[in-house]
Amino acid sequence: MPMDAREIERLIREGLPDANVEIEDLRGDGDHFAARVTSSAFAGKSRVQRHQMVYKALKGRMGGELHALALQTVTPDET
Repeated sequence: MPMDAREIERLIREGLPDANVEIEDLRGDGDHFAARVTSSAFAGKSRVQRHQMVYKALKGRMGGELHALALQTVTPDET
């Protein structure tokens, strides 16, 4: 079952409370999304670590309810 963009945003904000989250449904099918996540929690973290933080916030939904998520993770200073 496809996942709603608002649910993705809610989960990320729950896991990263200061995050600014922008979600785009790439195909309009609810299965392929892109997300730009801006958070000060990413400071000093590698790209892999940042992505792991977002995946953790999604609580295991990646690969299940959420088929594909292209991530861009930045700190407020990098915007």
